[in-house]
Amino acid sequence: MSWIDQFPGLSRLPEEIRNYLLSESNIVTVPANTVIFGPGKSPENLLLLLEGTVRVQQTSDTGREIVLYRVHAGESCVLTTACLLAYEDYSAEGIAETQTRAVAIPRAAFDKLVSDSVAFRQFVFTAYSKRITDLFLVIEEIAFRRLDIRLAHKLIELAGDGDTVSSTHQKLAVELGSAREVISRQLQEFQRRGWIEQSRGTIRLIDRDRLSGLAQS
Repeated sequence: MSWIDQFPGLSRLPEEIRNYLLSESNIVTVPANTVIFGPGKSPENLLLLLEGTVRVQQTSDTGREIVLYRVHAGESCVLTTACLLAYEDYSAEGIAETQTRAVAIPRAAFDKLVSDSVAFRQFVFTAYSKRITDLFLVIEEIAFRRLDIRLAHKLIELAGDGDTVSSTHQKLAVELGSAREVISRQLQEFQRRGWIEQSRGTIRLIDRDRLSGLAQS
């Protein structure tokens, strides 16, 4: 089984197109914490992730960072797709959170496949439309949802099945598109209520039920 079969949208490609895609693409490995792309740079390849996670984030003129989305195994980067289609430079940066393996499809092959293959074109635009919807949800949350609700939800999400979150106030601020000072004040309020306990780089959930209630409000 080739890597193409890890992407349902590509598994329907005709044999001729599959062979062209396999011959023109390369598999690359990127170490953790590597900046894969950044503002002002033009994309040279469409990357399809086989393993690992890539965080896509943007930095404002004032230096505030916000996580736009993450790309996981079996997905492509919508920002890269948009830049390839529009022949524009990146406006955000992508960072490998873990060691990452990906398929790199060069721009020339991408352009040819989008033009010649209905199945490949559907794959590209289906992934594109799904991620755009996700981005609208991010915008909606930042613009309209209270920070305390979003922070409670993020703590529960990061804790998973456990009760410990390994994160700094700054990292949480980046995740939520806020300022570190604002996150610190809200965490202090959660601690005052007896919902969490804090130590350096660690937040322990004491009253998960109360946090869940707030997150769902």
